[in-house]
Amino acid sequence: MVVRNRLQFPVPTAAIVSYPLVILLLPMSAKSATQSVGREIEALRDKIRYHEHRYYVLDEPEISDADFDLLMQELKKLEAAHPELVTPDSPTQRVGGKPREGFAKAQHSSPMLSLDNAYNEQELRDWIRRVYELSGKNKVEFVCELKLDGMSLALTYSGGQLARGLTRGDGTTGEEVTSNVRTMPTVPLRIDQKKLGAAGLPPDFEVRGEVIMPIKAFQRLNEEREQQGLSRAANPRNAAAGSIRVLDPSIVAERRLDFFAYFLLRDGTALFPNHSESLDALERAGFKVNPHRLRTADVEKVLDFINRMEAQRDKLGYEIDGIVIKVDSTQMWRQLGFTGKAPRWAIAYKYAARSAVTRIEDILVQVGRTGKLTPLAALRPVPIGGTTVKRATLHNQDEIDRLGVKIGDWVLVERGGDVIPKIVKVVEDKEHPRGTRSFRFPTHCPECGGKVVRAEGEADHRCVNAKCPAKLRESLLHFASRGVMNIEGMGEALVNQLADHGLVKDVADIYSLSADKLLSLERVGKKSAENLLREIENSKKLPLERVILGLGIRFVGERTAELLAEHFGSMDAFMNAGLDELQQVTEVGPRVGEAITEYFSEPRNRELVERLRKAGLQFAGQKKHRGTKLAGKTFVLTGTLPNLSRDEAKKLIENEGGKVSGSVSKKTDYVVAGSDAGSKLDKARDLKIAVVDEDGLRTMLG
Repeated sequence: MVVRNRLQFPVPTAAIVSYPLVILLLPMSAKSATQSVGREIEALRDKIRYHEHRYYVLDEPEISDADFDLLMQELKKLEAAHPELVTPDSPTQRVGGKPREGFAKAQHSSPMLSLDNAYNEQELRDWIRRVYELSGKNKVEFVCELKLDGMSLALTYSGGQLARGLTRGDGTTGEEVTSNVRTMPTVPLRIDQKKLGAAGLPPDFEVRGEVIMPIKAFQRLNEEREQQGLSRAANPRNAAAGSIRVLDPSIVAERRLDFFAYFLLRDGTALFPNHSESLDALERAGFKVNPHRLRTADVEKVLDFINRMEAQRDKLGYEIDGIVIKVDSTQMWRQLGFTGKAPRWAIAYKYAARSAVTRIEDILVQVGRTGKLTPLAALRPVPIGGTTVKRATLHNQDEIDRLGVKIGDWVLVERGGDVIPKIVKVVEDKEHPRGTRSFRFPTHCPECGGKVVRAEGEADHRCVNAKCPAKLRESLLHFASRGVMNIEGMGEALVNQLADHGLVKDVADIYSLSADKLLSLERVGKKSAENLLREIENSKKLPLERVILGLGIRFVGERTAELLAEHFGSMDAFMNAGLDELQQVTEVGPRVGEAITEYFSEPRNRELVERLRKAGLQFAGQKKHRGTKLAGKTFVLTGTLPNLSRDEAKKLIENEGGKVSGSVSKKTDYVVAGSDAGSKLDKARDLKIAVVDEDGLRTMLG
């Protein structure tokens, strides 16, 4: 039986349709009989798709669950009798197949970037002012949408059929979870030509959106886990993210996940001139688009929408943590561009953190990969915003002194941005007496016993022992993390075993691990050892900026590592650069430059780099020199070029100072057209814009 977990709805008798198992009233050939059953099956599929859409997307069912079950059972019988007629987009195929052994990785058509945040009205008004300044306009249309608290997905459709589902991953590369996506009833498996036409969509396109677990589904999941003797899931967001990566699709189907679409792309760029048009098109195509949205150029109406939705937050049935405000014009998106990690044309207004009062039962000290000692408040467990909070950082001694906290104090704890627990203040009244035990940093490292120092002018205490095991564990976790060398499977439990057994003494030792060494550890089987060694081998292919980031140099984050790799072009040039040369790199100031020279002044660090070189990591990058041959010119690419992919053509143009746009306008200087060029070529001719082929582009590039 197909169960939709919904109350039964009364249905008029006329609405119930009965389907015979097989209709063969007159003699006919085997071929014509198959064609007849095929038409019947397809008609039944269309009817089921219609009722799925009414039920899951519109929340306006026309038939009862029992009658829906009858339709689905009839379809299963017909497909069982004619397995040659089963298609991947059939409603019966939402759950099927054996559990997978792992997820393949694939690259996104364009990066899935995070958003910058605003935490109050003034920060939002500052962002809007910057939009006005950068766009040269004093009135801009904005679209306000709920910031859903889930996991981002990118869905690719080919010929109107779902072809692939990718997780966000690191923003550039995601995990292919198509079999799991198919289990979600709010994800259309097929969109017919009529709907595509009504929505103004081509057969091939991409939809991005958020996978969420509704609160009722989350509560049911925790009830089931308790009955099975398992720990409760922390919050709906983590439950949704964990569910979409379960290897067995049948388990995913039981989790009752939901999907809201909020971006529509083709070849990585927006399809419509306005974002609001994309949302409308997604709705017409049959996707579930959140109805709580607003299009306005009035800043006061934006603020009113933010406040109104915060008041309704607990009535929605799913978690949100703010409002996303986007510039409506997709042409203006290209004009505003991006910062290092986020678009300038969108921002997330984060709601005030949820808070609770609890007691500090102890103050512990954690040692990080750079040797920094961080005090952590061990709290009496307290639920805040769907998560049980047991720890909160106190940052350093200065913060402890500022707050005046003592062990035993009652404190107000909030989740900053609804994520990171933070102690706001000490609560003192008759019901919450003050604690009596003061805290002071240890003079020796709690992990290794090494000397702890606090340099003059710095807030942090650090362990100076280069071989501190805590520094080793944190260094390994950083090096193996998704955004660095992306060694999946090297989590905290395995890293602790590797360090405790002396198998890894620094990050270079990762590349000397063997199957025999891994199999000597607890809970490491042959398959997991093989998978880990494959991940380690694959990490050698990652570019120079990832290796630089993996070294763990103070103040060198993702963006700085990319700029350093682009400027120097090789590890040798980078590590032998002097302070003056380092400061010639964009965004590298004296503090960052000094941290880099300090790192490479240590012989053991240089020895580590050499061992990574011998292991086969990428030490050569691509030093970029921007030309000026195409400076000030805007290009649009359309069709298939004979020898260049679109990405390759785009890089060639940008390397010579040109810009590449996704749509043709009066500001376009050239359209580069290949075979099967579409409407962009027609528009270019209408606007009398110069059109060149690949040879013409190469001539311009010289």
